[in-house]
Amino acid sequence: MTLDLRFYLSLILRRLPIIFAIIFTATMAGILYAVSLPPIFRAESRLLIENAQIPDELAASTVVSTADEILLSIQQRIYTRESLLALSERHNLFADASKLSPSEKLEQVSNRISIYMPRTQGNTGVVHVSFADGSPEVSATVTNDIAAQILQWNTELRTRASGSTLDFFEQEVRRLTDELAHQNAQILEFEQQNRDALPESLEYRRTRQASQQERLMQVDRELASLRDRRDRLTELYDRTGRLVTSETDRSPEQERLEQARQELASALVVLSPSNPRLKALQTEVAALEERVKAQLGASGGGQLSAFEVQMLDIDGQIEFLAEQKRLMEEDLVKLEASIEATPGNSLRLAELQSNYETLRVQYEEAVSSLSEARMGDRIEVTDRGQRISVIEEAVPPPFRSEPNRKRISGAAFGVGFILSGALLFLLEMMNQTIRRPSELIKALGAPPFGTVGYLPGTRPKKGMTLNRFAILAMLVINVPMILLAVHLYVAPLGTLLGFPPDASAEAPASALTE
Repeated sequence: MTLDLRFYLSLILRRLPIIFAIIFTATMAGILYAVSLPPIFRAESRLLIENAQIPDELAASTVVSTADEILLSIQQRIYTRESLLALSERHNLFADASKLSPSEKLEQVSNRISIYMPRTQGNTGVVHVSFADGSPEVSATVTNDIAAQILQWNTELRTRASGSTLDFFEQEVRRLTDELAHQNAQILEFEQQNRDALPESLEYRRTRQASQQERLMQVDRELASLRDRRDRLTELYDRTGRLVTSETDRSPEQERLEQARQELASALVVLSPSNPRLKALQTEVAALEERVKAQLGASGGGQLSAFEVQMLDIDGQIEFLAEQKRLMEEDLVKLEASIEATPGNSLRLAELQSNYETLRVQYEEAVSSLSEARMGDRIEVTDRGQRISVIEEAVPPPFRSEPNRKRISGAAFGVGFILSGALLFLLEMMNQTIRRPSELIKALGAPPFGTVGYLPGTRPKKGMTLNRFAILAMLVINVPMILLAVHLYVAPLGTLLGFPPDASAEAPASALTE
């Protein structure tokens, strides 16, 4: 199937008045609509995001938020209900629209604010702030107010973040100081309660235990020796009635008595019991014994005998050694108990010391972080960190930014073109007249044998055709629209026609400008 360009071109030329009428009418309507819209001015202020003035290698700020995060936070605060209402009240933005509800005011103010930041290069970027209003002066004033709020919020957010970091580490240092003091007190209390069973004195206590055990064995030997000596002296005294003393301690009577006893013993072996010599010796021994007893009784008086003195001395030594043995046994029991308790105390003390060491490391890190937080807070307070500054304040714009009348007029022309094309398509769809051989073939279902050309006949009487109706409608619609536009935006029609101006009439609103 081939495209019949000549046929379609003839259709367009035949409907050209309709197309022109629709496009012209739509374009005029768009122009009048664009002219009727009030002018909107948008003043713009530019803010520069600057890097920190002090390198991070020397002193870093504690604010880790990026420029995008801070600006997003500031933007959300500016768009809050309270902030927008306060902005509108400060600048009296709705003096001519007092009947608007707070929600409508919020929506209008929010739509008129624009905060735009292109992609930053590192941590540096430019923020564009603008506000749309019908008055250039109001637009510039509100824009500068919003820029001032951004600077204020930026300073407040950064100082608040650094101050919060500083407060946190100050509280952390105080907490760790208290915990270190408490942990140290626990260690001291535990060491005082278990000072005899601490691991550092274990070797000394084991050496002392071995020494005490050796000393205890020696005391046992001494006690056994003293008890054996006491038993032998007691047995000797019970058997002989005397003690073996040295010769220097004997009196002459005692020496003579000893000699007489020796002679009597020798005589008993040699002589018979009836021998006078034996009887004489027995009598002498008896007499000497009486004399010695008398001497001993006279010399001793109320004093102790030699046997009693030796018994008391031996008993005193035995009692002393027994007391020493008891003390050493008690000491050994304590040493054994402390040695057995040392492993458990060692574990508990190691746990306390480990907790103390952990707290000490945390304390040192917190002190170091506190020093950095103080430096970071000082950087933010003195405005030496990353900051936002105004590089260009908003001034009243000399030209409007909205509406774009050329764009609206172009869009109206495009709409008219589309409407005219749609109307042509609709008219052709509704027209069932056979005008081409292809349509005849389609209608008959068979090819024709020949065609007959157009035979002009009597010209029929012309009526109101569609093209004439379109031109008439265009004139009826557009002429009043053009006159109204001239009257409103150029000059009153009476003045143009030469009539005297009316003093009460208002001056034209404004000239039609591009």
